[in-house]
Amino acid sequence: MKKSKRIFLWAAGLSLGLGGLAFAGEPDAPLPASWNSESQGRKPVVRSQGSAGTCWALTAASALEAALLPEESLVFSGEHMALRDAYSSGLREGGDYVMLMAYLSSWFGPVTEEEDPDGDGVSPEGLSPAVHVQEIQMLLGEERDVFKKKILECGGVQTSLYMNLESTSAEAGYYNASTAAYYCPQEREEDHDVLLVGWDDAFPREAFAQDPGSDGAFLCLNTWGEEFGEDGIFYVSYEDANLVGNGLAYTGVEAWDNYKKIYQNDTYGWLGQQGYGRETCWFSNVYTAEADERLEALGFYAVGKDTSYELYLIRDFEGPDSFENRILLQAGSFEQAGYYTVNVKEPRELKKGERFAVAVKIITPGEASPVAVEYRADEYSQGVELEGKEGYLSPDGERWEQTETNYGSNVCLKAFTS
Repeated sequence: MKKSKRIFLWAAGLSLGLGGLAFAGEPDAPLPASWNSESQGRKPVVRSQGSAGTCWALTAASALEAALLPEESLVFSGEHMALRDAYSSGLREGGDYVMLMAYLSSWFGPVTEEEDPDGDGVSPEGLSPAVHVQEIQMLLGEERDVFKKKILECGGVQTSLYMNLESTSAEAGYYNASTAAYYCPQEREEDHDVLLVGWDDAFPREAFAQDPGSDGAFLCLNTWGEEFGEDGIFYVSYEDANLVGNGLAYTGVEAWDNYKKIYQNDTYGWLGQQGYGRETCWFSNVYTAEADERLEALGFYAVGKDTSYELYLIRDFEGPDSFENRILLQAGSFEQAGYYTVNVKEPRELKKGERFAVAVKIITPGEASPVAVEYRADEYSQGVELEGKEGYLSPDGERWEQTETNYGSNVCLKAFTS
């Protein structure tokens, strides 16, 4: 897994920075002492990445499978995620959560493993997604119980830890092969993705190569084949210094025909953030309707927790002055950061050839730049296209400036129609 680097774009200039299924039971019900996806018929296919750096993509494929099981059984191609996203960084370069969210939210995939087999190093052109991923929640620095609840809801949560062939050797002292138990007490840079598929509060501390100080472990699906651990599953101590800091929960996996068309400017996704040094910001994209159709939903990122929003439509858009005629569609909020699709309660008719704008007023507590944008941030994102796109940013909904010409960025805001 490649660590994500994000460029934060401020209105005044540039600065660098780091960058399914319903929950079974009442949301506040006590969590069980143990749970695993296999017992619920939700264990995904066990994969092997071989010498490739595709743990991030293979784990995402498994997570999407778990989100659909047991009602629907599909096997997705991790290789397609690595080779057919906007970045096209190859099979050895690694990847990160930004790349995954961009690939899935742009409807590049996922495609089935039958159409694009993993392991052959080739990914055909022109394949269509088998499902549409419309919501991905980011768990940023959350407590253990939040991860458990999302595992119950989605069948698995993708996360990262420090783990490699060297750290799992007997000499390293982190992995007990006889019990498939892993524990690293030191904070290290996360370099491997796994899927959390369950937990056991009573898993004995004595099972680890080093004493973690307490019982309990998460069950993790690895990407090193069935020979590793117990048929591909191993245990990571609750006390591991690098596990369950951040993660992805695929909370909106929908049918491939949920909407007819996606309008978007941001196939590279959330590479940076823009704003005016305050928690509130407005952003917009302008599109031209390709047919007589209905605006059904908007898709955009929440860059932090407890984000609230207002959604607007501007008909017959002619320029920044048209924002005065915006129509409020609805308002709401998100608890977690991530990518979200909000269905419009009352879909709006669009005429073929009509230039329309969709706009969002967003408030993200603690964020000075709350708008996600794409930007030519590094060697992998030089393919970001600005020409022919029209996105806007505003501090107050009254004064608007175009992001492509003023800041070299595209606003991450999609429109879905039927």
